[in-house]
Amino acid sequence: MSDSRIVVSGLSFSWPDGTPVFEQLSATVPDGRTGLVAPNGAGKTTLLRLIAGELRPVTGSVSVDGLLGYLPQDLPLTGEPSVAEVLGIDPVLRALEAVESGDVDEEHFTTIGTDWDIEERTRAQLDRLGLGDLAFDRTLSTLSGGQIVSLGLAARLLKRPDVLLLDEPTNNLDLDARRKLHDVLDDWSGCLLVVSHDRALLDRMDRIAELDAGEVTHFGGNFTEYEKAVQAAREVAEKNIRNAEQEVKREKREMQQARERAAKRASNAQRTIADAGLPKILAGARKRNAQESAGKADGTHAARVGAAKAKLDEAERSLREDQKITLELPRTAIPAGRTLFLGEGLRKRDLFADGVDLTIRGPERIALSGANGSGKSTLLRMISGELEPDSGERKRADGRIAYLSQRLDLLDDGRSVAENLAAFAPAMPPAQRMNLLARFLFRGDRAHLPVAVLSGGERLRATLACILFAEPAPQLLLLDEPTNNLDLVSAGQLESALNAYQGAFVIVSHDERFLAEIRIDRRLRLGEGRLRETSAPASR
Repeated sequence: MSDSRIVVSGLSFSWPDGTPVFEQLSATVPDGRTGLVAPNGAGKTTLLRLIAGELRPVTGSVSVDGLLGYLPQDLPLTGEPSVAEVLGIDPVLRALEAVESGDVDEEHFTTIGTDWDIEERTRAQLDRLGLGDLAFDRTLSTLSGGQIVSLGLAARLLKRPDVLLLDEPTNNLDLDARRKLHDVLDDWSGCLLVVSHDRALLDRMDRIAELDAGEVTHFGGNFTEYEKAVQAAREVAEKNIRNAEQEVKREKREMQQARERAAKRASNAQRTIADAGLPKILAGARKRNAQESAGKADGTHAARVGAAKAKLDEAERSLREDQKITLELPRTAIPAGRTLFLGEGLRKRDLFADGVDLTIRGPERIALSGANGSGKSTLLRMISGELEPDSGERKRADGRIAYLSQRLDLLDDGRSVAENLAAFAPAMPPAQRMNLLARFLFRGDRAHLPVAVLSGGERLRATLACILFAEPAPQLLLLDEPTNNLDLVSAGQLESALNAYQGAFVIVSHDERFLAEIRIDRRLRLGEGRLRETSAPASR
């Protein structure tokens, strides 16, 4: 094998309904840190799953040199498995406990193998990722989305892989957890392939691999350098298009002028022949010769026009097509003094021991921050009515509250995107629904894809379409990490849409750049069971 740790050769893959994803894709990934970028739906996650062996290609092969670890983006965010079970160390811990209690059964020693220091190694790994105090017997259902992502990464790192695939590893992570992740990846010495829309993470990569139109192109340097290279290529392509357009116009103009000259010469020749009184047979020969010459000249100019158009087509193909969501959120004007939500003394388990008070009035734009596990998602679920508080009072105004959870489990996986939207907005005419889905980049047959086969970014777009345009239009949006899995262009479109929205929203996000763009009115921070107002940017 070459120095590349991952080699993909002639890979073709289609979904069961026949939708093609890759045709004869070939790519290599060497040691070091590689960031894989592409618009949502281009096949980044599918490629990682093919490399990891979760999917089988129709044709082609994948070779991985060394032990592989794979962290998917769709980790389970709930359930009863313990931390030890998720980490894969539960049998060893039980065997160690049995031996320490005096049980010398040979099976325990076989289970332990060389992992006598498993607890110390695990604690060290968890501590590196900010989970040092996590009890091994805690269940998944008691952890935040960010803690689960960090826990999943710790489980992969404990196996000491040579090749590590990470799919959106910063999703749901607070700023402190992201910094710890960055430190861990900075120390990585093997082959790392990361799918991410996180600029800060991508700027720590050694190279960027771009997946576009079924081909992978490598760019040396980090994401900032990649953007510069892409912009330079775009400027060259745009210049080539302008030059090619001018050439087509020039050739068309010259062809028209040549035709007019030929017509004028033919007319003059006719008059000359008539005035000269030449015999008909000689006059006909001269006329045919003139027509043949004009035809040859016209053919030459037509060929030149065709060549100029071919150059224009080539120049236009080299220009990247940006896939952009076009969003106009439902217009819902709310009077400034109207109270949309009032919560007093809200308590839930051990998260809000002293009770939380929250009032949302008028078209407020609220950013909710706090460390992973502080209860942000729990509070949003109580505001939406999905989760009942253990105690406290809640009052909600008339009008719909739209809640986008981290889990993206609102849609029916067995239905298509179009069928899900029809269920949320039954009164919307079918043609209008299809136009709406096209603005969310579900055009043509893609609107009829089952939700189960969508990428993380596509699922987010589909969920946004359904909750934002359900009937009636929402007056209060609750958005839990809405930019997770959303490509950078689409995140910018979401910013524009939220800025045009006239209702209220509460948003949980660790992306300070995103928050700075959506004109936040109030910042609230959860910590130590209390909700505090703060004017400073969230530190986590």
